[in-house]
Amino acid sequence: MKLIIIDYGAGNIKSIQFAFKRLGVDAVLSNNIEEIKAADKVIFPGVGEASSAMEMLRESGLDSVIPELKQPVLGICLGMQLMCNSSEEGNTKGLGIFNVAIKKFSSAVKVPQMGWNVISDLKSDLFTGVKEEEFMYLVHSFYAENCKEAIATTAYEIEYASALQKDNFYGVQFHPEKSSTAGEQILKNFLKL
Repeated sequence: MKLIIIDYGAGNIKSIQFAFKRLGVDAVLSNNIEEIKAADKVIFPGVGEASSAMEMLRESGLDSVIPELKQPVLGICLGMQLMCNSSEEGNTKGLGIFNVAIKKFSSAVKVPQMGWNVISDLKSDLFTGVKEEEFMYLVHSFYAENCKEAIATTAYEIEYASALQKDNFYGVQFHPEKSSTAGEQILKNFLKL
Protein backbone atom coordinates (compact mmCIF):
# COMPACT_ATOMS: atom_id res chain seq x y z
CA MET A 1 0.00 0.00 0.00
CA LYS A 2 1.27 3.45 -0.94
CA LEU A 3 0.43 5.86 1.89
CA ILE A 4 1.43 9.50 1.40
CA ILE A 5 1.54 12.20 4.07
CA ILE A 6 1.26 15.57 2.34
CA ASP A 7 4.36 17.57 3.25
CA TYR A 8 3.58 21.26 2.83
CA GLY A 9 5.45 22.72 5.79
CA ALA A 10 2.61 22.71 8.35
CA GLY A 11 2.50 19.45 10.20
CA ASN A 12 3.69 17.39 13.13
CA ILE A 13 4.54 14.74 10.59
CA LYS A 14 6.98 12.55 12.55
CA SER A 15 4.41 11.38 15.13
CA ILE A 16 2.02 10.41 12.31
CA GLN A 17 4.80 8.52 10.51
CA PHE A 18 5.71 6.65 13.71
CA ALA A 19 2.04 5.76 14.34
CA PHE A 20 1.77 4.12 10.89
CA LYS A 21 5.16 2.43 11.30
CA ARG A 22 3.76 0.75 14.45
CA LEU A 23 0.95 -0.55 12.18
CA GLY A 24 3.52 -1.91 9.71
CA VAL A 25 3.00 0.74 7.02
CA ASP A 26 5.70 3.09 5.73
CA ALA A 27 4.10 6.48 5.23
CA VAL A 28 6.03 8.54 2.66
CA LEU A 29 6.31 12.32 3.01
CA SER A 30 5.71 14.08 -0.29
CA ASN A 31 4.66 17.36 -1.85
CA ASN A 32 4.95 15.86 -5.35
CA ILE A 33 1.56 16.26 -7.02
CA GLU A 34 1.87 13.15 -9.24
CA GLU A 35 3.01 11.01 -6.30
CA ILE A 36 0.10 12.24 -4.16
CA LYS A 37 -2.41 11.54 -6.96
CA ALA A 38 -1.01 7.99 -7.40
CA ALA A 39 -1.17 7.09 -3.67
CA ASP A 40 -3.64 4.51 -2.33
CA LYS A 41 -4.33 6.66 0.74
CA VAL A 42 -3.46 10.26 1.65
CA ILE A 43 -2.97 11.92 5.05
CA PHE A 44 -3.40 15.71 5.14
CA PRO A 45 -1.86 16.84 8.45
CA GLY A 46 -1.64 20.31 9.87
CA VAL A 47 -0.35 22.16 12.88
CA GLY A 48 -0.11 25.94 12.98
CA GLU A 49 -2.07 28.88 11.66
CA ALA A 50 -4.75 28.55 8.95
CA SER A 51 -3.95 31.51 6.67
CA SER A 52 -0.21 30.79 6.42
CA ALA A 53 -0.92 27.05 5.89
CA MET A 54 -3.36 27.88 3.06
CA GLU A 55 -0.73 30.17 1.54
CA MET A 56 1.76 27.26 1.50
CA LEU A 57 -0.86 25.04 -0.18
CA ARG A 58 -1.50 27.72 -2.84
CA GLU A 59 2.22 28.23 -3.51
CA SER A 60 2.69 24.50 -4.13
CA GLY A 61 -0.50 24.09 -6.21
CA LEU A 62 -1.83 21.58 -3.69
CA ASP A 63 -4.90 23.75 -3.02
CA SER A 64 -6.36 22.66 -6.38
CA VAL A 65 -5.06 19.06 -6.20
CA ILE A 66 -6.41 17.98 -2.78
CA PRO A 67 -10.14 18.55 -3.51
CA GLU A 68 -9.80 16.48 -6.72
CA LEU A 69 -8.29 13.38 -5.05
CA LYS A 70 -10.33 10.18 -5.51
CA GLN A 71 -8.68 7.89 -2.93
CA PRO A 72 -9.43 8.03 0.82
CA VAL A 73 -8.00 11.25 2.33
CA LEU A 74 -7.72 11.88 6.08
CA GLY A 75 -7.29 15.44 7.31
CA ILE A 76 -5.93 15.73 10.85
CA CYS A 77 -6.36 18.82 13.10
CA LEU A 78 -5.59 21.91 10.97
CA GLY A 79 -5.67 19.63 7.91
CA MET A 80 -9.35 18.95 8.61
CA GLN A 81 -10.05 22.65 9.22
CA LEU A 82 -8.44 23.63 5.88
CA MET A 83 -10.78 21.15 4.13
CA CYS A 84 -13.75 23.30 5.28
CA ASN A 85 -15.23 26.39 3.56
CA SER A 86 -13.59 29.03 5.72
CA SER A 87 -11.90 29.73 9.02
CA GLU A 88 -12.14 32.68 11.38
CA GLU A 89 -8.39 32.18 11.94
CA GLY A 90 -6.81 34.82 9.71
CA ASN A 91 -10.16 35.16 7.87
CA THR A 92 -9.09 32.24 5.65
CA LYS A 93 -10.89 30.74 2.66
CA GLY A 94 -10.52 26.95 2.85
CA LEU A 95 -10.61 24.15 0.28
CA GLY A 96 -14.42 23.89 0.43
CA ILE A 97 -14.57 20.08 0.64
CA PHE A 98 -16.72 20.16 3.79
CA ASN A 99 -19.59 22.65 3.72
CA VAL A 100 -18.95 24.10 7.16
CA ALA A 101 -17.23 27.11 8.75
CA ILE A 102 -14.44 27.02 11.34
CA LYS A 103 -15.14 29.26 14.36
CA LYS A 104 -13.07 30.34 17.36
CA PHE A 105 -13.98 29.24 20.88
CA SER A 106 -15.07 32.20 22.99
CA SER A 107 -13.10 33.59 25.92
CA ALA A 108 -15.61 31.85 28.23
CA VAL A 109 -13.47 28.69 28.03
CA LYS A 110 -9.75 27.99 28.27
CA VAL A 111 -8.27 28.29 24.77
CA PRO A 112 -6.74 26.26 23.28
CA GLN A 113 -8.70 23.18 24.32
CA MET A 114 -5.71 21.03 25.17
CA GLY A 115 -5.79 17.46 26.40
CA TRP A 116 -8.28 14.59 26.42
CA ASN A 117 -11.98 14.86 25.60
CA VAL A 118 -14.61 12.38 24.44
CA ILE A 119 -16.05 11.81 20.98
CA SER A 120 -19.75 10.93 20.62
CA ASP A 121 -22.39 10.26 17.94
CA LEU A 122 -19.96 8.08 15.96
CA LYS A 123 -21.29 7.49 12.42
CA SER A 124 -18.68 6.02 10.10
CA ASP A 125 -16.58 2.97 9.24
CA LEU A 126 -13.70 5.14 10.47
CA PHE A 127 -14.92 4.33 14.01
CA THR A 128 -15.35 0.54 13.72
CA GLY A 129 -14.27 -0.94 17.06
CA VAL A 130 -14.20 2.49 18.77
CA LYS A 131 -16.65 2.99 21.64
CA GLU A 132 -18.96 5.97 22.12
CA GLU A 133 -17.47 8.47 24.60
CA GLU A 134 -13.92 7.29 23.80
CA PHE A 135 -11.22 9.78 24.83
CA MET A 136 -9.13 11.46 22.11
CA TYR A 137 -6.25 13.93 22.39
CA LEU A 138 -7.00 17.48 21.17
CA VAL A 139 -5.11 20.76 20.87
CA HIS A 140 -7.10 23.52 19.14
CA SER A 141 -8.58 27.01 19.50
CA PHE A 142 -10.93 26.76 16.50
CA TYR A 143 -13.65 24.21 15.76
CA ALA A 144 -15.93 23.02 12.95
CA GLU A 145 -19.56 23.84 13.59
CA ASN A 146 -21.84 20.84 13.99
CA CYS A 147 -23.25 20.03 10.54
CA LYS A 148 -24.72 17.23 8.42
CA GLU A 149 -21.20 16.05 7.45
CA ALA A 150 -20.31 15.47 11.14
CA ILE A 151 -19.45 11.83 11.91
CA ALA A 152 -18.45 12.54 15.54
CA THR A 153 -19.08 15.37 17.98
CA THR A 154 -17.33 16.70 21.06
CA ALA A 155 -18.60 19.08 23.74
CA TYR A 156 -16.39 22.01 24.77
CA GLU A 157 -18.33 25.23 25.32
CA ILE A 158 -20.67 23.99 22.57
CA GLU A 159 -21.17 20.70 20.75
CA TYR A 160 -18.97 20.81 17.65
CA ALA A 161 -18.02 18.43 14.83
CA SER A 162 -14.86 16.60 15.93
CA ALA A 163 -14.89 14.44 12.77
CA LEU A 164 -16.29 15.01 9.28
CA GLN A 165 -16.86 12.88 6.19
CA LYS A 166 -17.94 13.58 2.64
CA ASP A 167 -17.42 10.93 -0.05
CA ASN A 168 -13.74 9.83 0.10
CA PHE A 169 -12.75 12.72 2.41
CA TYR A 170 -12.48 12.29 6.18
CA GLY A 171 -11.35 14.80 8.77
CA VAL A 172 -10.64 14.55 12.49
CA GLN A 173 -10.03 17.47 14.83
CA PHE A 174 -8.27 15.23 17.34
CA HIS A 175 -4.85 13.60 16.92
CA PRO A 176 -5.38 9.84 16.39
CA GLU A 177 -1.59 9.36 16.37
CA LYS A 178 -1.51 10.62 19.99
CA SER A 179 -4.77 9.02 21.17
CA SER A 180 -3.63 5.64 22.49
CA THR A 181 -5.27 2.40 21.30
CA ALA A 182 -8.52 4.05 20.16
CA GLY A 183 -6.60 6.47 17.96
CA GLU A 184 -4.56 3.60 16.57
CA GLN A 185 -7.82 1.76 15.76
CA ILE A 186 -9.00 4.80 13.75
CA LEU A 187 -5.75 4.77 11.74
CA LYS A 188 -6.16 1.00 11.15
CA ASN A 189 -9.74 1.60 9.98
CA PHE A 190 -8.54 4.33 7.61
CA LEU A 191 -6.04 1.90 6.08
CA LYS A 192 -8.89 -0.56 5.44
CA LEU A 193 -11.22 1.95 3.73
